[in-house]
Amino acid sequence: MTDSGHLYEHPDRNLALELVRATEAAAIRAQPFIGKGDKNAADGAAVDAMRKFLGTVDFDGVIVIGEGEKDKAPMLFNGEHVGTGRGPACDIAVDPIDGTSLTAAGRQNAISMLAASDRGTMLDASSVFYMNKIVTDADGIGVIDIDRPIGDNIRALAKAKGKDVGDIRVAVLDRPRHQQLIEDIRAAGAGTRLMLDGDVAGGINAARYGTRIDMCVGIGGSPEGVATACAIKALGGFIQTRLAPKDDDERQKGIDAGLDIDKLFEADDLVAGDNTFFVATGVTDGGLVAGVKRLGPIIRTESIVLRSHSGTIRRIEADHLVSKWL
Repeated sequence: MTDSGHLYEHPDRNLALELVRATEAAAIRAQPFIGKGDKNAADGAAVDAMRKFLGTVDFDGVIVIGEGEKDKAPMLFNGEHVGTGRGPACDIAVDPIDGTSLTAAGRQNAISMLAASDRGTMLDASSVFYMNKIVTDADGIGVIDIDRPIGDNIRALAKAKGKDVGDIRVAVLDRPRHQQLIEDIRAAGAGTRLMLDGDVAGGINAARYGTRIDMCVGIGGSPEGVATACAIKALGGFIQTRLAPKDDDERQKGIDAGLDIDKLFEADDLVAGDNTFFVATGVTDGGLVAGVKRLGPIIRTESIVLRSHSGTIRRIEADHLVSKWL
């Protein structure tokens, strides 16, 4: 029997379809703060809403990647248990707003996101804040190598896709540390899509078919890399990363936490197993999902829901009565 036949004959619970209520709630509560210049107020409202809704879900979640250490984050801190405690035991990565500065400024590509996997499968890379990443769709498997020059990777991906190098588009965070990388991408003949923030959405768009992004590269947050891997496994895409400690002290901190600083991490190293979930709801409009909008008596949200076990990608558009929320 094929996998699809097996899934049809023995359907099971898709936890992500319940978790999406938590990202919807975070996005809705952040909506009044879009463009108001106060990223902390937006984040605080989103954190509070996400935590409340996670508490209604029948699962035993432990936050591996959250808002920070317990003494610095009053809610959704690393190690916190969420859910009712009944049901599957899961590791959780949360970011009530990936792109708080984008939200405060009213710029595009802010999302509320949550990723989950079976207990003990998610890499805790919180001791090293940054990692170098490269993400593509399935065409990059066996073709891309993060240790090769970016020009070589661009040419190899173009060949695998049957495209001209000039038609390749590479997403990269617009940061001073990426100046040489951006120059090298353009020198190879490819085009760049510079992101102000939010490389999770950039990575997912690189792995999805039918987008304008072919590759996402550069140094970004380690927590975001692990969350992205949960989505990449559902999309059948390609991801490689290497930790990028900012100094010797952080390198030692990572070693003390049990991390192999020199290891090349692939999808299965970042999150093991074949049961990963990723959900995201738009806070502001972006290439991945539309932002939350107030339309008279309703608030409209758009979410994307990914699950690796079933290989499904769902888009959920929901209308919520304003009177119930704000």
